[in-house]
Amino acid sequence: MYKKTKMIIFDYGHTLVYEDKWDGEKGQKALLEYCVYNKNNLTAKQIADFSDNLFITSNAGRKSGIEFQEHKFQKFIEEYLQIKINLIPVEREEIYWDNVSPAHAMPNIKETLDYLYENNIRTAVISNIAFSGEALKNRINKILPGNKFEFIIASSEYVFRKPNKLIFELALNKANLDAGDVWYCGDSVEFDVEGANNAGIFPVWYESEIECPYRESGSQKTPDFEHLHIHDWRELIKIAEYYKNV
Repeated sequence: MYKKTKMIIFDYGHTLVYEDKWDGEKGQKALLEYCVYNKNNLTAKQIADFSDNLFITSNAGRKSGIEFQEHKFQKFIEEYLQIKINLIPVEREEIYWDNVSPAHAMPNIKETLDYLYENNIRTAVISNIAFSGEALKNRINKILPGNKFEFIIASSEYVFRKPNKLIFELALNKANLDAGDVWYCGDSVEFDVEGANNAGIFPVWYESEIECPYRESGSQKTPDFEHLHIHDWRELIKIAEYYKNV
């Protein structure tokens, strides 16, 4: 049975925030505002089509558990297509990301984080994401100002992706905690729930009613091991409050 926790680690996408459906053309259009060289006068749609198709092809590597970095991906695209965008890598990432898929705080997550802070429950983030750790941190800080995440792990910075238990063990090392003292919350059964469980961390499956743009509704199977299944972050407050004095 789950017990009082010293730290709760969160997934990012569709857990702390939800993002609008991906629109590659909007992202490339925003970047073209900073374009200083475009040899073939490519349109935002042409660049987006190339980028999206290339991402689908290269995604096989990500499915094997290895992450690539978005800024290197964009560097290849720009040099291959003979385009020059006059931005430093993190600026390029953030402008692209903000336009391709704007993000919003999940309902009641701010209230839940405040409760955890007030009750001295530590927090952190592990995300499977190609965007850099700096871009991810900046986005989280913009959407959830005042958060007290001790660290934010972006898989792009560490090669390995969830559900590989190495990235969970990395978080435990950073926190200097045993697996039994930590809960992990995420929306994906495969990456978050099973990944945490395999690392000995108690998993919390957060299944929002907000439609996920990258996963088919009803496609996930209920895990056959002990876990907590919630649909509203206020449920986590109730559970944590109950076990606070146990």
